[in-house]
Amino acid sequence: MKLHAIAAIIFLQLLACTALGQKPLPPSVRQADQAEENAQRNIPPPLYQRSPMDLVKLRKDAAELATLAQAIPSDIDQTEKGTLPKDLPERLKRIEKLAKHLRSQVMQ
Repeated sequence: MKLHAIAAIIFLQLLACTALGQKPLPPSVRQADQAEENAQRNIPPPLYQRSPMDLVKLRKDAAELATLAQAIPSDIDQTEKGTLPKDLPERLKRIEKLAKHLRSQVMQ
């Protein structure tokens, strides 16, 4: 009888130690587990829904980027002749800024 009581006490102590030693899971681990469960159930991941205003701004920025980029080859041809268009550096910076912005918005 004494042996059963000692075994029960040791079991309860081990149980308490493991329960106290556990840390709560961070949200990212829970999200990963949920994504894995969804993948196993063949549920497609949710698509990011952009607001209509975001899409209008993205299209406007893309159109501006295309317009600016189309003018660059003729400007480069002028540099071969020894003339540099005054606003070429500003337009190249604007192209870079638009491209970075579009990339960041698309990759979200």
